[in-house]
Amino acid sequence: MATVSAFSSPAWQNPDSDSNPNSTSASDSAPPLLPPQDRHDPTDSLDSFSSMSLQDEELTRQLDPNRDLNAHTTLSPPQHSPVTPPPSLFYLSFNQDHACFAAGTDRGFRIYNCDPFREIFRRDFDRGGGVGVVEMLFRCNILAFVGGGHEPQYPPNKVMIWDDHQSRCIGELSFRSDVRAVRLRRDRIVVVLEQKIFVYNFADLKLMHQIETIANPKGLCSVSQGAGAMLLVCPGLQKGQVRVEHYASKRTKFIMAHDSRIACFALTQDGHLLATASTKGTLVRLFNTADGTLLQEVRRGADRAEIYSLAFSANAQWLAVSSDKGTVHVFGLKVNSESQENDTTRTAVDATHSPSSSLSLLKGVLPKYFSSEWSVAQFRLVEGSQYTVAFGHQKNTVVILGMDGSFYRCQFDPVHGGEMTQLEYHNFLNPPSVF
Repeated sequence: MATVSAFSSPAWQNPDSDSNPNSTSASDSAPPLLPPQDRHDPTDSLDSFSSMSLQDEELTRQLDPNRDLNAHTTLSPPQHSPVTPPPSLFYLSFNQDHACFAAGTDRGFRIYNCDPFREIFRRDFDRGGGVGVVEMLFRCNILAFVGGGHEPQYPPNKVMIWDDHQSRCIGELSFRSDVRAVRLRRDRIVVVLEQKIFVYNFADLKLMHQIETIANPKGLCSVSQGAGAMLLVCPGLQKGQVRVEHYASKRTKFIMAHDSRIACFALTQDGHLLATASTKGTLVRLFNTADGTLLQEVRRGADRAEIYSLAFSANAQWLAVSSDKGTVHVFGLKVNSESQENDTTRTAVDATHSPSSSLSLLKGVLPKYFSSEWSVAQFRLVEGSQYTVAFGHQKNTVVILGMDGSFYRCQFDPVHGGEMTQLEYHNFLNPPSVF
């Protein structure tokens, strides 16, 4: 069940749905969320919510999809305080273009720039303060977060929409069960519960769609970030199945990706390609989201592993994988998204970026393992911590975030492969003066 209420001038209309949201209320006019020059567009919808506060007319203007979300906004500076022990880290996530990342801690949340690495701002709350989920919307100062830890800042069944320009929550969404994940787009907000996903329109908070899933404790869900209608991927209703929602054509495609349960997946920015991994963690498969065709299969290793994250490079030429084995792998992809590189470059990728076993000529005679495609480059990390990976904005670079507070920037050789070179390391839980 979900309900929504607004602090803004017009009242929000709750859509009829299985979640039966309560009627919404609204207060009188309020000051704009941002100065005109700083307004941005977090148009997304919210999950099943019990109350939602937003400043309707001003929010709609701020979330104008024609505005440039990548433009810089005036964000609050880091709040420097006396030296205190590092906080406990609950959550890490890159923003949509991997230029920034957000960290949820037992005290609040922090935002960092990736290149150059620096803390942009932090928000430590007075009481409790635990933030278990925090999601950015590109570089604007609208964020979504969910309480977490022993002393959560807000209940874990609520999604809070935070405007850091005003230093307060402008929206609140409540649910009957805990929120597992939130995904933001310029026109939608997606909230993931244990067995249900809700898609909302950000501008008017209208519920657009509900999806039933198999048990999804990790909150697995990915959405496209390109222009045009959204494409959403989530677990299906069967083990090993993924569901692809094409909102432009109003089609649903089911893909039996693995025999085991889905552990992780990732989309390209345009939503054309999908990478999936199962709980076995040995293989990663690449699919065409339009028709579900299996395009490529690469091997992380022979032993079981827990896959923590998958990430495509901006041009879909490379795929990065992190796992509990303490190694990040980079694979060369034979298939690129539309509007990518020419045929000559693709041939080079096929020839040099997807090394196979030296026994691949015996394919069909020896077990499949011997004809597998292996990673081009690797980076060794300390085992025991969970790592999230993304490609950097500099060519052939990878950014790695660890739940131990580690930040790595590495570079790989696209031709010869092998071990990556570490270019940079920080512990972002240290005071900003240490960076």
